Amino acid sequence: MAKIIRWGIASAGKISEDFVIALSTLPASDHKVQAVAARALDRAQEFAKKHEIPSAYGSYEELAKSKDVDIVYIGTLNPQHYEVSLLMLNSGKHVLCEKPLAMNKKQVEGILAAAKANKRFFMEAVWSRFFPAYQRVREAISGGQLGEVKEVVVNFGFPLGNVDRLQKRELGGGVVYDLGVYTIQVSQWAFQEKPQKIESTGTTNAEGIDDDVSSTLTYTGGRTARMRFTSKEKLDNTAVIKGTKGQVTLIDFWSPNKLIDIDGKEKEWVPPKGKYPTNYGNSEAMRYEAEAVRQSILAGDVENKNVSYADSLLIVEIQDTIRKQIGVLNKFDEE
Repeated sequence: MAKIIRWGIASAGKISEDFVIALSTLPASDHKVQAVAARALDRAQEFAKKHEIPSAYGSYEELAKSKDVDIVYIGTLNPQHYEVSLLMLNSGKHVLCEKPLAMNKKQVEGILAAAKANKRFFMEAVWSRFFPAYQRVREAISGGQLGEVKEVVVNFGFPLGNVDRLQKRELGGGVVYDLGVYTIQVSQWAFQEKPQKIESTGTTNAEGIDDDVSSTLTYTGGRTARMRFTSKEKLDNTAVIKGTKGQVTLIDFWSPNKLIDIDGKEKEWVPPKGKYPTNYGNSEAMRYEAEAVRQSILAGDVENKNVSYADSLLIVEIQDTIRKQIGVLNKFDEE
């Protein structure tokens, strides 16, 4: 028997709306959005009305207490991920929290400790890893078709100078958090080990927040991941994974419907459209991670092998190192 998973949504912002639209592409017998909470009740009510969600709350505490919710999707601003994750986990809810998971490693450790103590499923929403294209990359590596992975070259850039949440310190800004999380996770997906060395350079904006970063991660045997992520200009936004037997290219690598496989041929997987257009491109593909989360919970698992607790810890450790190397600290680092 298929079992329905009842979702609560923390935050009525654009990414939360996209997640709800993605859920609408999955069977209603498997996924139901039961409640939404925002810091302003009218925003939650408006969101609930549009998306036909039964309950709307004006605080995250009320959502945490809801008996009708199994799992909470957290789509709040970066600096709120830590407190809202703890609130939900300590209230007995499973949690899928948007990336970047938290503002530093200490906070991530706190969240994971709460997940373990409460024996709840918890995952950082690194949605990229659930795309068919990423699964194909994993297959090519584990099946030996790529040979030994020698290098990853990944670029991620858009002109985002006018996007406050990337530019402002109090909103948890910085490209290391919002773009770097993607370039780091794809490198880790390819190499599956902790980098031995990290070398980074970067520039900062008037607030002292990182806006353009280049970083090289070096792995065993001198193998490297070379990445650049920037809010100043559009880059090619591909990830090229080079092995001893060939290479694979993920196109729009953070949400790739397409890849160029080892044979040089393009493969494509297109997710279905939801009830409404999404705010961000290709967000319907969040359906892949949502269904993976459902499968994990039904299996009684507290983590998912594609984005494990260890993966989240390593991603934030690399982010912290890059931030320190370019001289960007936040108030949470001093606590």
